[in-house]
Amino acid sequence: MRKWIFRVLPFLYMGVIWTLSSFPANAVVELSDLSLDRFIKESMHLIEFAILYLLFVFAMHTTKVPFSKKINFACAVIACLYGITDEIHQSFVPARSATLIDVVKDVTGVAICSFFIDRAAFHKRFSKIAAFLRFLNKA
Repeated sequence: MRKWIFRVLPFLYMGVIWTLSSFPANAVVELSDLSLDRFIKESMHLIEFAILYLLFVFAMHTTKVPFSKKINFACAVIACLYGITDEIHQSFVPARSATLIDVVKDVTGVAICSFFIDRAAFHKRFSKIAAFLRFLNKA
């Protein structure tokens, strides 16, 4: 059962991203300090697609397919492509914007997270992350 939860999570999360991108940026929450509100929302690009990448990595660790550098790269590419898709989608939503810098932030978040997964999975670094990945393999 646990493995199916991890396999479905990336797609549920993609649905959440799509849904939230369909509303104006202030529809869910808007802080009284507008500069802080903007900073937090812009920072979310780094985090949002890094989480999507991680969910794909976790899902792949629940399959019988050995996790390899190619699979890791594929997870990163899929997360980045969805970031681009999300920006295109936002360009059609009134009161939203789509910019190249947002795509750069999306890719940067994925790249940073990918670095840590690569080191944990293939270079015997970050033992707690590696232990969690092994735990997923047993799902």
